[in-house]
Amino acid sequence: RLCELLDNAGRGWRKLAELAGAEKRFRCSVEELEMCSLKVLEPRGSPTQCLLQLLAERDCTLRYLLGCLERMGHEQACRVLSSAVQDGIRITVQPESQVVAEGTQVSLTCCATGPPGLMYQWFCGRQEVPGATSPELVIDTATPAGQWYICRVNCGATFTFSRWAHVQVEKSSSPSSGSGYCPSMAGLQILRQPRPCRLAEGDTLVLECRAIGNPPPQYQWFRNRRPVEGAQAPQLQVKLVTTAERGSYSCHVFNLFHEVWSQEVDVEIGEGPRQTSVTPHLLSWGAGVSHSVTAPPSPVLAATDKVALLIGNMHYLHHKQLQAPIVDVHALGALLCQLNFKVVSLLDLRKAEMQMAVDEFLLLLDKGVYAGLLYYAGHGYENFGNSFMVPIDAPSAYTSEHCLCVQRVLQEMQQRRTGLNIFLLDMCRKRNLNDDIIPQVGALEVTANIVFGYATCADAEAYELSQGELSNGIFVTFLKRWLLEDEKITVLLDKVAEDMGTLEITRGRQALELRSNLSERRALTDPIRPPGQDESSARNLQWAKAHVLPESRHLCFDCGVTVQLGFAAEFSNIMIIYTRVVAAPKDITKCEARLTDIPEELDVDLKCTNKESPEELGSPLAPVWSLGCPSCCLYSRVCGLQKLRQELAFTVCLQYRYQGMDDFVEERQRVNVGRPLIAKLNLQ
Repeated sequence: RLCELLDNAGRGWRKLAELAGAEKRFRCSVEELEMCSLKVLEPRGSPTQCLLQLLAERDCTLRYLLGCLERMGHEQACRVLSSAVQDGIRITVQPESQVVAEGTQVSLTCCATGPPGLMYQWFCGRQEVPGATSPELVIDTATPAGQWYICRVNCGATFTFSRWAHVQVEKSSSPSSGSGYCPSMAGLQILRQPRPCRLAEGDTLVLECRAIGNPPPQYQWFRNRRPVEGAQAPQLQVKLVTTAERGSYSCHVFNLFHEVWSQEVDVEIGEGPRQTSVTPHLLSWGAGVSHSVTAPPSPVLAATDKVALLIGNMHYLHHKQLQAPIVDVHALGALLCQLNFKVVSLLDLRKAEMQMAVDEFLLLLDKGVYAGLLYYAGHGYENFGNSFMVPIDAPSAYTSEHCLCVQRVLQEMQQRRTGLNIFLLDMCRKRNLNDDIIPQVGALEVTANIVFGYATCADAEAYELSQGELSNGIFVTFLKRWLLEDEKITVLLDKVAEDMGTLEITRGRQALELRSNLSERRALTDPIRPPGQDESSARNLQWAKAHVLPESRHLCFDCGVTVQLGFAAEFSNIMIIYTRVVAAPKDITKCEARLTDIPEELDVDLKCTNKESPEELGSPLAPVWSLGCPSCCLYSRVCGLQKLRQELAFTVCLQYRYQGMDDFVEERQRVNVGRPLIAKLNLQ
């Protein structure tokens, strides 16, 4: 129905693409828009259908799509889609607990997104507040008694509640107000100052600054005169601190009219040297006078290149089969490509192939390269503080000698002098009772550029989340929501951890664990500044080898039939081959071209070759790569290209029937397409 409405409207689907592209991850390239527009040339083609498919691949929600249609002013399309938004109420601004002076007014705010026609109702305890039916509630604190408030947001019978907010009222004669606080004069007063502390590495840092004011105060924490990202609450909490968190902390408290700074406090961690304190007079000003305070700009960090290796193991020979890695690796790879990463993505590797893939990955690294994205999804375990990735050919009672040790890979990456090393391990971390060997990995260098994101805690399992025919790992389900954000990578992973904590079915069973000694504000979005043409050209050539598809070609048969042979990549080691009859003499009534004699070392399921539709291949990613394929083809899926010991050769078998004849005639052509994709790297 949406296709009917938007295909026929003037710039309907193009306007939708323009508005959806306001969010970076939903922005379509010129080539993608052209691909959509060409759908009008197909008998049942639809530009809108193609656009919606692109948005769906990037995890666009119905709510976001509805918002775009509302901005277009397309009421019919909005009505069509509104019926699909059932549980769309989401609270975006929660009311905050506050401490205020007696006799002043205080406002609580609750904002929500969802279907059109949202309604609000505030409660004080269990009682409705009469007339309080807007997002903002203004309270007159005439009495010192504290109260709890909550807001209900509903659309018809669907509703949700905000969290509780407590309004604490301070008497004018109380000690905390004894300094002569007067809302009409100062506008802000700090009631609780942060305190200096000394901690050991691994402890939790907690600093608190509480203030009262009208309008309600806002907070921003600073360390060494630089704002702490995401620290905009009265309490600053940092778990598992390292020496990177040493320094002088202060809190900037402000509202619409006034601002004030807390006292500075020193935070000591470990035995390292103290950071230089910020001179207090640099942060002072006259009472009641508003000044804009700008922290000195941080130096712009850049990468000489950005490289990622993504490995997903699913089809184990002696262990439980997994479903999620194919979807997770593809989703992560697509997002990293948007961030200009060079991505190599591989599925189902044996131990020797995993080791060779890592070795080739290391060749892409050099000083300053953001090497960090080594993502692994599959079976794994952790013994004596070392993490092990399990290849698909591991025996039933595997030990460390059958697996790859992550810490050894990190050592090799450090030798390449990379700028940032990120490991995202989407695997279980249970102890392996078959393995009593303590690996002698050796000491790692102190480089302050390592980030580990574990999908689960030590001695715990990682889970998959089934959604119809698709399965996502819990980790990637939440990671892909934040991956494109311009945040320090540790801040980004903290947000992923908070999101994962909201999932009820895994609460208490799986929680993201972050380990880091990263001292600089390095982000996945940092720009690339190549150091020199020779270095970057060599790296680009090495990467390009793993991404070159054979060129499409036309095969001419003696009977006069012409067959197109085309190729598409699903991963760096999985290729789709399709055949299509593009020309045939008039006296030939039926013909089709099938693939046969595919090398035995490749993983080819004969039940999933020469299929009339992409969906019949059994790949959940068929809707993605099939967008670039012509219609009326026979499709075959060839896996395990890393196993090729020689060039890929196969036979195209043409079967056709002349008019008035019952029997089929057969012609064959042998085709050699060289070493496609990852096969060029000779991982054997």
